[in-house]
Amino acid sequence: MVHMERLLHLFAAAPAAESITKEPIVPFLILLLVILFVPLLFERFLKVPGLVGLLAAGVVLGPQGLRVLERGAPPMDLLPEIGLVYLMFVAGLEIDMEQFRQTRNRSLTFGSFTFLVPLIMGTVVGLIFFPGKWNTSILIGSLFASHTLLAYPIVSRLGVVKNEAVTVTIGATIFTDIGALLVLAICVAIHQGDFSATRLATLIGSLVIYSVVVLFGFDRAGKEFFKRSGDDQGNQFLFVLLAVFLAAVGAQLIGVEKIVGAFLAGLAVNDAVGEGPVKEKVLFVGSVLFIPIFFVSLGLLIDIPAFIASINSITLTLAIVTGLIVSKFLAAYFAKLIYRYKWNEMLTMWSLSVPQVGATLAATLVGYEAGLLTKEVLNSVIVLLLVTATLGPLVTSRVAPTLIDASQELEPEPVSPYWSTGETATHPFGVLVPVYNPKTEQYLIEMAALLARQAQGRILPLAIAKATAHMDAPQLEAAFKRGDTLLENATNLSRELGVEAEPLLRIDDAIAQGISRAAKEQHASLIVMGWGQRTGLRARLFGNVIDSVLWAAHCPVAVSRLLKSPKEFRQILVPVENITPQAVSVLRFVSLLAAANGAHIVLLHICDRNTTPGRVAWIRSQLSLLVDKLALPDHPEIRIKPHPNVTQAILEVAKDCDLVVIRSTRRRTSAGGLTIADTTTQLIGAIACSLIMLGEPQPASFSASSEQQAVRG
Repeated sequence: MVHMERLLHLFAAAPAAESITKEPIVPFLILLLVILFVPLLFERFLKVPGLVGLLAAGVVLGPQGLRVLERGAPPMDLLPEIGLVYLMFVAGLEIDMEQFRQTRNRSLTFGSFTFLVPLIMGTVVGLIFFPGKWNTSILIGSLFASHTLLAYPIVSRLGVVKNEAVTVTIGATIFTDIGALLVLAICVAIHQGDFSATRLATLIGSLVIYSVVVLFGFDRAGKEFFKRSGDDQGNQFLFVLLAVFLAAVGAQLIGVEKIVGAFLAGLAVNDAVGEGPVKEKVLFVGSVLFIPIFFVSLGLLIDIPAFIASINSITLTLAIVTGLIVSKFLAAYFAKLIYRYKWNEMLTMWSLSVPQVGATLAATLVGYEAGLLTKEVLNSVIVLLLVTATLGPLVTSRVAPTLIDASQELEPEPVSPYWSTGETATHPFGVLVPVYNPKTEQYLIEMAALLARQAQGRILPLAIAKATAHMDAPQLEAAFKRGDTLLENATNLSRELGVEAEPLLRIDDAIAQGISRAAKEQHASLIVMGWGQRTGLRARLFGNVIDSVLWAAHCPVAVSRLLKSPKEFRQILVPVENITPQAVSVLRFVSLLAAANGAHIVLLHICDRNTTPGRVAWIRSQLSLLVDKLALPDHPEIRIKPHPNVTQAILEVAKDCDLVVIRSTRRRTSAGGLTIADTTTQLIGAIACSLIMLGEPQPASFSASSEQQAVRG
């Protein structure tokens, strides 16, 4: 009888298991696994972009492979559409409006060149392969016209973003993307039939009115909402999402593709969002979920036999790839002739405008689903994506370093300490040290004491009790007692080290805001914090204390992972990529710490193995000039190390050092939406010695948006 019951249970379980596989949650679970593991495997082991892995996963799991995922079936009927909208929204959000305003006229000129020349070239290519089909040919031309700033992290890291050729190219992105999307909207409308000159005029008029409403209305509404919502990042995040999809729906109502509205929404909320934590959350959600799902769904469309056939008959693919590369080169060359740019500036403009990812992919998919583009064109565009996404950043990495020329050389003038500028110049040097963990408190206080004693300043130990609804709540009393204990320990330790301590105990709604506000109120010159590892999805979505303090603080923040007493530091390694104001700030901080305990400083610059001896000599001379400006008692050692891997080179030198000091840089996503790993992130997980990550206050150019986001002190 018992065996019979077990048998019946198994038969009952079989239909249940079969029904589970039909649930939408199963494909969604598979998508999450793909997004989590596939890009990582492709980047680490195959050394190709994770985007390629997502496309490959779509092919394997789609109709041509295991048939696990299917377009049009849940959840692939909704999530890829959201990813497509999000992709174009990110493209608009990532455009630096401040840089665009600085070179508006020249950006318009170059934008016209890099739009019209590729548009004409692409149209010619279309007419050759699709004779008489003007609508399809013009749409192919519009695919050539846009570009994706895939190599922006390279020029940003090199410190050449302020070069006019770079800012002009960044500004031109607005014109090329808007122009390409408008051409797409008109071509699709014509293809749907019943199209006349009157309808064309109506569509263009509706587009103009709609664009004005979105660009100016959403911008004003966003600024007002951010101003009134204060610290509420959750509601600010929801407002941004509402703006995106409201703009997308509005575009469809006037007969235009939703990606046009999404891109305009990105431009509209750009100023309101600024460079704050809300923008980071918005980009994070897109880059880890919706946009990767879009690329997986794109892989579902790839017909392997047709793809192989299109490669075998390589004429169309070759024409599209060659036409794009040549036309973008001609556009940059015309700009060079008009504005007398140097060759290296022209090549940088060309390499920045070559990659085709965001707008090109989105427009191709829309054109394909509308029946305007064939599967051969779709496959050729995918090849174009792979070629240009590799070629553009490669050329940029070789040419952009040459933009750092003699005009950026440093003048040998006295350097004042970094804490004596701005508001803190009228107040004594103060180091704010939030105390929370007794295990790390001692080393943090020791380092703060070294710095304060060297600068003849003071230490400000800070304990924060989170506010409760009732001031007599037991939780608040317990927090006060714990804070008093921590502050007493910090005061005693600082007294032993011979430095004045002014303990602070305050009540605040949030830890991060309490730290940044206390630093502002006490006119602190520096915040020293212990390391807090970012863990879990919640920390990535809503941030942690360190992230929020880095965004909000008015002064530098030294995030420290100290494995031994700072008094024992004898050799400090400072990797320096380029001599930028941020790099100088790091060296000023290190010079103060080294002078406090007599440590030896090693300045390390990693260069390419193909760097010419003349370039190496120039870099050494600039670093020497910087060292002379700092006027340190112990002259730092300058090392220039040729190596193909920056992270590995730093790790090799760090083996002989007690402390490594690096600059905190925010992670930036490409317009393709996939997060770009930076050297800082890799170093944090691999360095075995003590580590300090120095974060600088947000630039003044973001002050307007900062006022609207109260999270910034």
